[in-house]
Amino acid sequence: MSSVPDLKRKAAQYHLKRYGVGLLFMLPWIIGFCVFVAIPIGWSMFMSLHKVAVVPGGFKYTWLGLQNYRDAFLKDNVFPIELITYFQEMILMVPIIVIFALLISLLLNQRFPGRFVYRALFFLPVIFATGQVLSELFTQGAGDIPFLDQYNLEPVVRQYVGGELAKTVMEVLGRVVLILWYSGVQILIFIAGFQTISPSIYEAVRIDGASPWESFWKITLPASVPFISLNVLYTIIDLFTFPLNPVLKHIKDNMFKVDTGYGYASALAWIYFGFIFVLLALVTGLFSRSMRLKGGRP
Repeated sequence: MSSVPDLKRKAAQYHLKRYGVGLLFMLPWIIGFCVFVAIPIGWSMFMSLHKVAVVPGGFKYTWLGLQNYRDAFLKDNVFPIELITYFQEMILMVPIIVIFALLISLLLNQRFPGRFVYRALFFLPVIFATGQVLSELFTQGAGDIPFLDQYNLEPVVRQYVGGELAKTVMEVLGRVVLILWYSGVQILIFIAGFQTISPSIYEAVRIDGASPWESFWKITLPASVPFISLNVLYTIIDLFTFPLNPVLKHIKDNMFKVDTGYGYASALAWIYFGFIFVLLALVTGLFSRSMRLKGGRP
């Protein structure tokens, strides 16, 4: 009969063998995460606290503490303005993109000939519209909307919304093409969400005499709230990492300046990350609270 220590040793060997195999398969990912994610993140934080100068022997680090972070708000006349302006544009663009994706996904979820082709067409821009491609397209004027200048709509918009907000609205209208390019993933998520709704529910409400609008308002939309929240979060991240984002451009420009360099650019990047993190936390909390109050999934 085995003693208690023997049983414990065998159990430990069993767990080591069981979990060791899993860790062995995860090892490439762990190494890749440490080398390409964890170490660069830590190094970026380190540089944000220093003034980094490029010297013949490599890099020279001078301790500054939080000075780079203070300079971002007190001395940099561009970064706070760019951040606020782009945030205003994002507030307008996120609901437009999500609502557009919701409407298109409702159409593509219907049964009609060639619907799979149309689904693929809406997703293709997501594959091909990389940063370099988008930059070249916008350089060639492919993202411009001709009628905005042709009909001189800016004075009309300024009359109703006024001030800086009019400029933001015009910037959003000028990027309507991006709505088509950046709605493929959202459309796919909505279609996948619609597939989770049982057809028998629609059949039951149809028998009860509900109209298509009532079916959408009472069944489809409430069931889509988790997918709406997911799409809102995805769209926010997508817009904040947009290749032509002026905030990212400002960070990259400072990276190669002699008087700022890698240290100041790293501080700007961490401020930008903190801003995005807080915004995502607020949006997630808002949707979670809304679903709990309505008895949905948290």
